[in-house]
Amino acid sequence: MSDEKDLLGLDGWALILGASSGFGEAAALGLAGAGMDIAGVHLDRRAGLAHVKEIEAQIAEKGRESRFFNTNAADEKKRNATLDALKEELDGRGEKVKVLMHSLAFGTLRPYWDEEGGAVITKANMDMTLDVMAHSLLYWVQDLLRRDLLAEGARIFAMTSAGSTSVWPGYGAVSAAKCALESHVRQLAYELAPRGITANALCAGVTDTPALRKIPGSDEMIESAKKRNPYGRLTTTEDVADAMIALATPATRWITGNTIYVDGGEIIGG
Repeated sequence: MSDEKDLLGLDGWALILGASSGFGEAAALGLAGAGMDIAGVHLDRRAGLAHVKEIEAQIAEKGRESRFFNTNAADEKKRNATLDALKEELDGRGEKVKVLMHSLAFGTLRPYWDEEGGAVITKANMDMTLDVMAHSLLYWVQDLLRRDLLAEGARIFAMTSAGSTSVWPGYGAVSAAKCALESHVRQLAYELAPRGITANALCAGVTDTPALRKIPGSDEMIESAKKRNPYGRLTTTEDVADAMIALATPATRWITGNTIYVDGGEIIGG
């Protein structure tokens, strides 16, 4: 592991929002394998906590430390309490957060209008979706900076999707959130460049995650993606974690403000 860590130039702490499944889980394990300690924020009921313990055990097997917080990442008071606890721990070690990953997937999947009189999206639905899936990235970055917890040269990653530029039934609010998220990434890249901090959005191809399965018509989406992808398969969470590890290295300091496709060429498949 030491040789791999030296090669990649990764150490210190990664803070992952949405760390208990999907892209966040894969990133936590991948970054731990590359030499980083992991702070994970997740929101799980009792049934899901056993899996979180499994993730922590796997991180420990890789020789790294972890600290997981079961809390609502979109709640201001809970965000500040989490960061206060993290600051106390990291200050005692003389360390800061070197990688921040935003992978929060919780939003409303309702149409804007239904000719049959079914439920449609409300202001509360829209506000919640954008707050959780987009605006919360900004608030976490601001509060990390206020506490001097974000290291010079840190990397910020946010998970977006092709839905930011395309249409799918019931996906309107999430699509709007992904557009806003990409905009926040560009602005953060611009404003944090003097600190050497980069910010990029990662646009994964269609990936079979718990979040995808909640989207109406996800089976059709999966089959379509397999046909479009030059590799003939879906993107995996490990594909995205590998890309993030590469982009977290010191050599990528000049890559910022982008939406980077991690999809095996799915986007070019028509």
